[in-house]
Amino acid sequence: MSSTGGLSRRSFLASTAATAGTAALFSAIKAGFPGGAFAASAGPEVTGTKLGFIALTDASPLVVAQEKGFFAKYGLPDMEILKQASWGATRDNLVLGTAGNGIDGAHILTPMPYLISAGKVTQNNQPLPMVILARLNLDAQAISVASAYAELKAGVDAGVLKEAFAKRLAEGNPAKVAMTFPGGTHDLWLRYWLAAGGIDPDKDVETIVVPPPQMVANMKVGTMDAFCVGEPWNAQLVNQGIGYTACNTAEIWSKHPEKSLGMRADFVEKNPVATQAILMAVMEAQQWCDDMANKEELAGIVGKRAWFNVPPRDIVGRLKGEYDYGNGKVEAASTGYMKFWQDHTSFPFKSHDAWFLAEDIRWGKFAPETDIGALVAAVNRADLWREAAKTLGIADVPATDSRGVETFFDGKSFDPENPSAYLESLSIKRVA
Repeated sequence: MSSTGGLSRRSFLASTAATAGTAALFSAIKAGFPGGAFAASAGPEVTGTKLGFIALTDASPLVVAQEKGFFAKYGLPDMEILKQASWGATRDNLVLGTAGNGIDGAHILTPMPYLISAGKVTQNNQPLPMVILARLNLDAQAISVASAYAELKAGVDAGVLKEAFAKRLAEGNPAKVAMTFPGGTHDLWLRYWLAAGGIDPDKDVETIVVPPPQMVANMKVGTMDAFCVGEPWNAQLVNQGIGYTACNTAEIWSKHPEKSLGMRADFVEKNPVATQAILMAVMEAQQWCDDMANKEELAGIVGKRAWFNVPPRDIVGRLKGEYDYGNGKVEAASTGYMKFWQDHTSFPFKSHDAWFLAEDIRWGKFAPETDIGALVAAVNRADLWREAAKTLGIADVPATDSRGVETFFDGKSFDPENPSAYLESLSIKRVA
């Protein structure tokens, strides 16, 4: 890899080699654990650490693991799950680590561990090796549009907004579209949606960054014309009559990956047993969150002031797949509701990470010659997920680290074995 913001392929692979031993180490240790339970003499190296989260429904597994005592169950009674003001704050606190009164891991936008590891979004472009341990959810982000555009009835086809946005641009007042972090998942969903509709997200509109919990308030005062964010903020926008949902991101890419459980690589290297304990607690919480019988309770838990500080009514409907788009479209049983465990949600497919990297190359966040395979090999620790699944006795495990070719709503396909062909097929992009 010739360019990753100061982090060479050699250092990435060296990091991979250094961390690969953790799986083997844990394999040897856990051989004495009956039924996946930690023996008192061979428990985690620490009794807890600090993980960050943003007030988004897909942070639920971390909240539930804490509230339901799953962390304590696996030998981590002193875990702290700390609310972050923004994804930028999450990044900064990860750089600090717990040694600097920050955090060692987080509920995080899947591309962020790559951007941080490569020094693309850190101060002075200093690389901080990160790892992805699990995926936290599939689907159920959304793109919302202000009520001022209600008559255009924007849906998964953003093209209906092209003329209105062009008029705004010609008048010197470009439409503002918001996402949550440059190069993050919401940025990429928004860009894909706009570009598929013939709207260049860098030239035809002004793209701005707004923290998830501030999206609704900003739309209310007219700061933006459209935004992409996770729930419950899209539902809250509709409930307050400020705008409408143009599309659920599942309509762009069905069963798409979204947030991940990311951690500092140095924590994982130093604490292989604690890492497995964190993974198992989160995986058990994901199974609990995925049970439809638990959705009402889940909404009540995460809606608390200590967590999201959001009325459960703004959370529970879309958790169940009940979608009122706010524009006359209603789906009583949407298949695009948030998945926490089913369909191999929790497994961090390397093929999915390759797509995120390809998209960040598309929009200039990574150099065109970036070695996608080397980056994924260094950051994605699907091997540790498999170790945790084995300890938990989970039999339904993906046979490979790839989910294969993925197809999007506009007919484009991504073959993880040939990212360059995908990039060549796209008309609006920053890469030749």
